[in-house]
Amino acid sequence: MKVAIEIEATDGGARAGTVTTARGSFATPAFMPVGTRASVKTIDTDDLERLGPPVVLANTYHLMERPGADLIERRGGLHRFLDWSGHMLTDSGGFQIFSLEPKITEEGARFRSVYDGSYVDLSPERSVQIQQQLGADIAMVLDICAPLPSERSALSDALEQTLRWAERSKAAHDREDQAQFGIVQGGVDPELRAHSAQRTVEIGFDGYAVGGLSVGESRDEMVPALAAATAHLPVDRPRYFMGLGDPIGLVEAVNNGIDMFDCVLPTRLARHGTALSSEGRLNLKNLKFAEDDGPIDPAFQHPLSGRYSRAYVRHLLVTNEPTAGRIITLHNLAWLGDLTARMRAAVVSGTFGELRAEVWHQFG
Repeated sequence: MKVAIEIEATDGGARAGTVTTARGSFATPAFMPVGTRASVKTIDTDDLERLGPPVVLANTYHLMERPGADLIERRGGLHRFLDWSGHMLTDSGGFQIFSLEPKITEEGARFRSVYDGSYVDLSPERSVQIQQQLGADIAMVLDICAPLPSERSALSDALEQTLRWAERSKAAHDREDQAQFGIVQGGVDPELRAHSAQRTVEIGFDGYAVGGLSVGESRDEMVPALAAATAHLPVDRPRYFMGLGDPIGLVEAVNNGIDMFDCVLPTRLARHGTALSSEGRLNLKNLKFAEDDGPIDPAFQHPLSGRYSRAYVRHLLVTNEPTAGRIITLHNLAWLGDLTARMRAAVVSGTFGELRAEVWHQFG
């Protein structure tokens, strides 16, 4: 087993643990910033080192297109390429398959490049090969993320194809210092989610992800589907919810046994002037902040962003200064890192329900 999780405390379904990999270890729950092209938008590796995220993501599809997996491999792999010594995870390209309307066959997927319009062919084996060249600590199998809503037959077909591709991905993977995670699909159908989880566990992976949720469905649809999946995942392997970053979503995921999550939301919100805070989401472009000398969030003043006033950040936003996006990105990522630390502490102290209610009050 190339990765394991030691569960140190539970509070209901919520878990606090430590994930150990060939590189080292990190505490959970863990929010993982997305660095699509080996860069988290508007910030650099020095910022990451001061923020201290447990894991940074990179996007297999975009990196295989630009600058290419061969080039990154010649540079010594992703870690050396962006000079980051912490953990990294690469996705498989599956979400790009979802978003680029590909032609899917048993062999793989064909779709047009977002860069030059040429055809791109991606099979489970090629996805594995590229991720091994990139050299992240955790790699994902290639999956099919069916759009929601979809007919039950379409969801079933997608998950069965994902299972067949998962078997091929496992057979193709042979990098000893890289863990590989399987992905559970099934839309918002709890029965399909349970079936997918059971079958994926039978194939056997180092960790397990829940994919194909947080793609537009309601929270009332998401939570039962998630619970049906996690009920069948082994307790001694990490559990990862793909593409989840809103605070209420995070506490609900942790409440249902999830350890890891990623999303572009905090960086995307930042580029549009929105900060996460103890007061909920703040649109810092709002005129009411024009003469507000207080920090972005008085209850959370991180050294990288807490020195700046709401008035100053608003000024940067309305004059289209890119520094605004950088400041808010640093704030949002630090804020989510603090939220995960608070979730961990609440699980350990048995007060997770109180924190969950607090987040609902702030963002509900």
